[in-house]
Amino acid sequence: SPGAVPAVRALAEAGAQVDAGPDWMRLTERLTASATLVPKRPKGLDGILRDYQAEGYAWLTRVAAWGAGACLADDMGLGKTVQAIAVLLDRAKQGPALVLAPTSVTYNWVDELSRFAPGLRPIVLADAADRTACLAKLKPNDVLIASYGLLVRDGAALAACSFATLVVDEAQALKNPNTLRAKAARRLDAQFRIALSGTPLENHLGELWSLFAIVFPGLLGSWEQFRERFALPIERGLDKEARGALSRVLRPFLLRRTKAEVARELPSRTEIQVSVALSKPEWQLYEDARLAAVAELGVHGKKIKNEQQRFAVLAALTRLRLLASHPRLYDSGSTIGSSKMKRLLELLEELQTEGHRALVFSQFTSHLGLVREELDRAGFSSLYLDGSTPAGHRQKLIQRFQAGEGDVFLISLKAGGTGINLTAADYVIHLDPWWNPAVEDQATDRAHRIGQTKPVTVYRLITRGTIEEQIVAMHGDKRALVAGVLEGTDVAARLSTRDLLDLLEAGARAPDSTDDDA
Repeated sequence: SPGAVPAVRALAEAGAQVDAGPDWMRLTERLTASATLVPKRPKGLDGILRDYQAEGYAWLTRVAAWGAGACLADDMGLGKTVQAIAVLLDRAKQGPALVLAPTSVTYNWVDELSRFAPGLRPIVLADAADRTACLAKLKPNDVLIASYGLLVRDGAALAACSFATLVVDEAQALKNPNTLRAKAARRLDAQFRIALSGTPLENHLGELWSLFAIVFPGLLGSWEQFRERFALPIERGLDKEARGALSRVLRPFLLRRTKAEVARELPSRTEIQVSVALSKPEWQLYEDARLAAVAELGVHGKKIKNEQQRFAVLAALTRLRLLASHPRLYDSGSTIGSSKMKRLLELLEELQTEGHRALVFSQFTSHLGLVREELDRAGFSSLYLDGSTPAGHRQKLIQRFQAGEGDVFLISLKAGGTGINLTAADYVIHLDPWWNPAVEDQATDRAHRIGQTKPVTVYRLITRGTIEEQIVAMHGDKRALVAGVLEGTDVAARLSTRDLLDLLEAGARAPDSTDDDA
């Protein structure tokens, strides 16, 4: 495997005797040659690459010359797509390319290819009347764009094709190696494979293994080997040596730059946590629901298996998260008002008065539905996007917002968190915290990305004394896991069922008498 070359070469330089066959020597020679390769700007690339983007293109080209696979893990909004397009242009004569992407960003790839590489021919597999015939006609300069859904449906036909280059966009979509889409991706035939992801590691190290099993098979060994050598020691927080070793293995094949490092010209981003106090009726409803859940789990919890108990605890926590946002999300017939909704409307009224435009994210489409009702009642102009929005209509909504339509864009967290450009907004509001801060960061970077000319302000509405505060407190641990492998700092372990129970058993703080009007 090319991944072993640096380690073996280091042993030889340290004085160890290394007996190698001709295949190994050719691999080593390729590494040496690729290290000194200075790629030229590909012909046909329109637009100017920023310095760090040119460096990223050069790095990808060197990894390709070596015969390895690569993960470009730059921060969201730094232009991973254009760096990949430069590689597609450079390798276009070697054969057709395949881009795998979520359905939501399929047409974004068409637009970006037309803009930066008009000499390439984008082909959307979903638009082909006869997909089998479409695949049979692929030729150099063609870039086939397929959704993850079609990857599964047409997996055998795609696996029968030979591609010069494979680009896996939003590669975190393949973080579970047991899914049909991940298995189908591993069967693809491609000379060079690139994963694009601002968050290659979100929750646990198994996600990294799944990603590299696709773009560079064999680098991290089998899952059993990786789990024993790296995942278990690192996630338990017991083995700094294992963490350092994993970082060294990945370093030649994973490139990550942050905005702070390379995009100093990007306008500032300010994050503000807005604390919202529950009214007394809201607090009573929340506490009643929490105590009922604790009592029920106390009675039945010991009689069920751990995974069943975990599911029951997560379901109870979800009910509390809904209650922390709006009583009607817990009981549709409730007449108790929402303190968070009141605070949101106050913020939006202030922003509208000052001429600002905002993206509002929630993981609950039911919550966005209530917000939409209130915005209509208050006279705001708004657009709405969630996972059920068809891809074509989605693109039109984005274009309308970018053209100036709408004071507010309501977006479900998962549907709008990746692959879209909404720089017409300079404020981002997160209505409810998600367990993983990386998902929120992705959503925020729809506005705070290359092309933004104004400072961006991010508001997180957090209900005081509830499960929301506890989730936010855990965000630091999640960030530490990412940093531990990608940047070399300490890591935190995953949440156990006991950890989740502790969250449930922690009571809400009763509102002060001064909070009655909150």
